[in-house]
Amino acid sequence: MNTNLINFDNAATTFPKPPEVRNSVIYAMNNYGGSSGRGGHILAARTSEMVFRTRRAAAEFFGADTENVIFCSSCTHALNTAIKGVLRPGDHVVTSSLEHNSVIRPLTELQQRGLISFSVAKVYEDDEKTAESFRNSINSRTKAVVCTAASNVTGQILPLKLISGICISKNICLIADGAQACGVIPLNLKDYGINILCTSGHKGLYGITGTGLLVTDGKFSIHPLMQGGTGSGSLEPVQPEYMPDSLESGTLNTCGIASLEAGIGFISKMTTEKIKQYEDRLVDIFLSETEKYTNIILYRPVHSACVPIVSFNIADIPSDKTAEILSSRGFCLRAGFHCSAMAHRTLGTETGTVRFAPSVFNSEADVKKLCQEIKKIKYPIEKI
Repeated sequence: MNTNLINFDNAATTFPKPPEVRNSVIYAMNNYGGSSGRGGHILAARTSEMVFRTRRAAAEFFGADTENVIFCSSCTHALNTAIKGVLRPGDHVVTSSLEHNSVIRPLTELQQRGLISFSVAKVYEDDEKTAESFRNSINSRTKAVVCTAASNVTGQILPLKLISGICISKNICLIADGAQACGVIPLNLKDYGINILCTSGHKGLYGITGTGLLVTDGKFSIHPLMQGGTGSGSLEPVQPEYMPDSLESGTLNTCGIASLEAGIGFISKMTTEKIKQYEDRLVDIFLSETEKYTNIILYRPVHSACVPIVSFNIADIPSDKTAEILSSRGFCLRAGFHCSAMAHRTLGTETGTVRFAPSVFNSEADVKKLCQEIKKIKYPIEKI
């Protein structure tokens, strides 16, 4: 294993993890040997207690009631649960021009089956203009607005408070994809007017992979994506209607949930404000260095607030080749379309982009080393 690798692909999954997260997984494997909500023996009770603590911590972190926190396997799982659980035949949805496939593909599948229709609101650097774009896309059948809190390609933060104001006035459900924002900006259901927040556990929350959260204010009913064992109402052939059981079928990811408890604790202690300040500083260094290079193209809005993500390309070099060169030199950055074809169509990036996404575990020296290596890359493509 190359211990000298520097990871700048934290928008995909944060690495390394905080020591307390790593320790929590080991502790869970050694101590949480029961199935939460199944059985009254000591192992089951101990595991159930940890799951409840994590659910309560997430509820406090995102401004929700404890029972309205649902553990999922990923943000994609959470978004599919929310989208397919809220919508009914004939409904209309509004989404944004920067969406991840976790939003676009479920909507497209439902539309192709003739169940719903959806419109795409263009995102501008002007927040008021973006909000007006959403407003103009709403019609009498609009049941939900589903949009990212922050783009995983450009880092642009969408004006959720403005969008939620529109949704509240029209009794429309606001479903937010917080994968790139949670843990970096203080997303809170009440403060932002979000009805359902979906996020990954392994990105900004610093948990392990295979974790996600759906957090709801309970205003809009969510039909279960799956039915099965919940540990409750076992004699009934139908799924329980109460939360969280209605949306949590099957044995929970005990180790993953333990890692979320530790990850949320880590962020709460450090604070999202300090995390963002530090990561913004790393982005500022990256931008100040690379803006000097005549062969680099930066894809980052100038007049909008952003999370710490920067997409770029070098001259006419395909993004995957740039990332391949940097990988050979010990730097991990993702290239391509980042599962966000719509965002790339909006940007006009035919070969995708290379994405720089630092974390609190990167240093200023790491960023400067990366910039020096980017500077060395020349066109035509050098041999590796």
